[in-house]
Amino acid sequence: MARTSTPPPPLAPDALRVTALGGLGEIGRNMTVFEHEGKLLIVDCGVLFPEEHQPGVDVILPDWSCIRDRLSDVVAVVLTHGHEDHIGGVPYLLRERPDIPVVGSRLTLALLAAKLVEHRIKPVTVEVAEGRRLVRGPFDLEFLAVNHSIPDSLAIAIRTSAGLVLHTGDFKMDQFPLDGRITDLRGFARLGEEGVDLFLVDSTNADVPGFTTSERDLAPAIDEVFRTTPRRVIVSSFASHVHRIQQVLDAAHAHGRKVAFVGRSMVRNMAVATELGYLKVPDGLVVDIKRMDRLKPQQVTLVCTGSQGEPMAALSRMAGGDHSIQVEEGDTVLLASSLIPGNENAIYRVINGLIDRGANVVHKGNAKVHVSGHASAGELVYCYNIVQPANVLPVHGEARHLRANAELAIKTGVHRDRVPIAANGHVVDLHEGRAQVTGKVEIHNVYVDGQTVGGVTEASLAERRTLGEEGVITVVAIVDLDTRRLADPPDFIAHGFEHDASTFAPAVPAIEKALAGANERGVTDFEELERLIAREVQYWAHRTHRRRPVVIPVVIEA
Repeated sequence: MARTSTPPPPLAPDALRVTALGGLGEIGRNMTVFEHEGKLLIVDCGVLFPEEHQPGVDVILPDWSCIRDRLSDVVAVVLTHGHEDHIGGVPYLLRERPDIPVVGSRLTLALLAAKLVEHRIKPVTVEVAEGRRLVRGPFDLEFLAVNHSIPDSLAIAIRTSAGLVLHTGDFKMDQFPLDGRITDLRGFARLGEEGVDLFLVDSTNADVPGFTTSERDLAPAIDEVFRTTPRRVIVSSFASHVHRIQQVLDAAHAHGRKVAFVGRSMVRNMAVATELGYLKVPDGLVVDIKRMDRLKPQQVTLVCTGSQGEPMAALSRMAGGDHSIQVEEGDTVLLASSLIPGNENAIYRVINGLIDRGANVVHKGNAKVHVSGHASAGELVYCYNIVQPANVLPVHGEARHLRANAELAIKTGVHRDRVPIAANGHVVDLHEGRAQVTGKVEIHNVYVDGQTVGGVTEASLAERRTLGEEGVITVVAIVDLDTRRLADPPDFIAHGFEHDASTFAPAVPAIEKALAGANERGVTDFEELERLIAREVQYWAHRTHRRRPVVIPVVIEA
């Protein structure tokens, strides 16, 4: 992994600069900026979902502050496919410049448009499909079909005077895809003959040997769930996983069940996919959730979100018993999505909650009900041998994935010096046929909390964690400012900190001592007195209770 922290030098006139603002060293918030001849091209702008140590955060955005003063130079945002980790950040980017042209396939743009309605943004869109060529500024773009876990995914060839770049997006090489649309290896080979100077390759499954299982191979396991479940089948999946939802609909129809979608994003996305013809729904199969009460349990299938253990998603709320749909003995819950690294604890908590309520939980760990949407090592090696790129930049994955992908490229003959392993913020310049890390721009997590973007900091997250783990104590002290003495015993109000009427009595002498010291130094400033009281109470709590609560001091003049 490149270790440089030096700002990049000015870009040479005939060079191409590639800067990843997200997606390297993590699974999510993919965003890559290409710079050439003074113009910028953005490929993808997704979100990262928070982990348990980031309480209260809705999503995490890429940090585009390094190009904020150059948004007028952006010629387009190109979207490879419609998953949230590739399109979820677009509404926030368009808030800053609404007229940036957004380029993508039909389904991708439709899913984005549905999201943008909620943000009250009407985008400038350019619909493309495989085989299409499009010129934007100094970037000549060509789009190729790739197979992924969502229809209409695209790889992008970017031609510039600095060289030819091929970006796979997220892809795999399923030879029997449900929609019959295979990855365009003929196109990859044609570009290889032309000469690919830089190959950006999906790394998510680079450390998985062999080939990714075909989507069609899941049909028997899904069918068995529907055939053997005595009551309701509840399926949880990503709201954009059209292929998996299609398999669920087919199984439900075959076994005489009706289907209802649960959750705003699931209802919205499936409506879009159905309207555009990507989801084939037999007449009368999908019904409104309100009609399910009239059906027998064995006639019911519910499709909802929450396969990653998200606290507010439908499945998590069902597991906790605070959803209108109550999971009961004999129900089967089918988790039809992958387990994203970092979400393990949350997912298993949901699974345990569902089992405690009597449900049978079927997931990737105990049945063949999910396959990855990403190419495994065998497929990646095929691509390297077909394309024979001059330089390779592994993208989309954690450090272990990027490193594994780099080693695959090297084994196929790409020189180690031409396989830079970058992290978010690293700048890779393609100049005179060689790609190398030339510097780094400063990158931070940008947190979305409700309507607030960027207002949550690492410091405030640390305080939230403290509040949740250590508790909070409010100290109200009435102080005589002439003597800096307590006029009355202070009041203590505690939350998340076990206490009784006498718990805080031993802390009072510490407060009195701090105020006496302030008197000797002539301190009269209210804020300084409050800081002194907070510090002494924190010290006391740690010494006495081995806790580090947040202390909120309030000083009132006597």
